[in-house]
Amino acid sequence: MAEIRRVVALGGGHGLASALSAIRTYAQTVDGIVSVADDGGSSGRLRRELGLPAPGDIRRCLSALSGSRSMLARSLEHRFESGPLEGHAVGNLIIAGLADASGDFVAAIEEMERLVDAQGRLHPATVSAVTLRADSDEGTITGQVTIERATGIHNLRLTDPTVRANPNAVEAIHNADQIVIGPGSLFTSVLATAVVPGINDALAATDGTTIYVANVANDRAEARGFGLNEHIRAVAEHGVWPDVVVIDETDDHPVGDFKVVAAPLRGTDGWSHDPLALAAILSSLD
Repeated sequence: MAEIRRVVALGGGHGLASALSAIRTYAQTVDGIVSVADDGGSSGRLRRELGLPAPGDIRRCLSALSGSRSMLARSLEHRFESGPLEGHAVGNLIIAGLADASGDFVAAIEEMERLVDAQGRLHPATVSAVTLRADSDEGTITGQVTIERATGIHNLRLTDPTVRANPNAVEAIHNADQIVIGPGSLFTSVLATAVVPGINDALAATDGTTIYVANVANDRAEARGFGLNEHIRAVAEHGVWPDVVVIDETDDHPVGDFKVVAAPLRGTDGWSHDPLALAAILSSLD
C-alpha cells in the first residue's frame, strides 16, 4: 500500500466516517471537512436549543479517527434510551458542552481530538450553523431533513449565501495531495459540504487528485431514481469535477472525462464500503 502525504475527505454522516477509516491507514496526514447542516435528531435539537452548528457528523468522524480505547472514546456513539436526554448521543452532548462553555465550536472539536487521540484533524465546513435549501419536485424546500425526504433535487445551496467556509478547511484543500469526495448521501452529506462558498472555490483550484467515491448502495429518497451517471452529473452541476471515480465492481461504468477504477468494495452489511478494500484503492491513486 503506497503512502500519500496529505489527504482530505469531504462529506458527512456514515460515508465520511467510512472514508476516514480507510484514509487513516495510508495517509501521512488526514483532514476531514465535515458538514454541519444537519437539522434532525440529536444534532437538530442541540442546534435549536444552543444555537450551535450540528455536532453529529463531527462525532461520527471522531469515532472513525480515534486512536484511544478509553471509556470516553468508546462511549461517543452511545445514545440515551429514556428520560430528557433520550435520543442524544454522548459525543454530541460533550461537543456541545465544550462549545457552549468555551464559546468556540472549533476549539471544542480540537479538545475532543485530543481527548480521543484522533489520528487526523476535523474541520467543520463552516464555523456557524447553516441551513440547506434546494429546488425539488415540490418546489423550493429548506432544511436537511426535508431535502433528504424529497425527490427531484437540484440547485442545492445555503440559505445564507454570505456564509463563508472555515478557513482551516480551505487551507487543507489547498495543501492536499488527494481529495476524497464521498461516499455518502448525495445532497445532504457530499454536496452539503462541497457547495459551501470558499470550499467550492478551493476544490476548483486544487492541484491535488480529486476522487469521487460512489456509493455501493442507494436507497435514500433524495436520490431516488439516480444511477451512477446521475450522481456524477449532480456533482458536476454543483461545481465539482473529479479526476477519478471509484466504483464497486458490480456497478456499470459511468460516462465522462475521468478515470474509472472498479474493485470489490462492498462491506459485509451490503450497503457500506469495506474500509480496507477502499484504502487499497485510494492508496494506489496519486
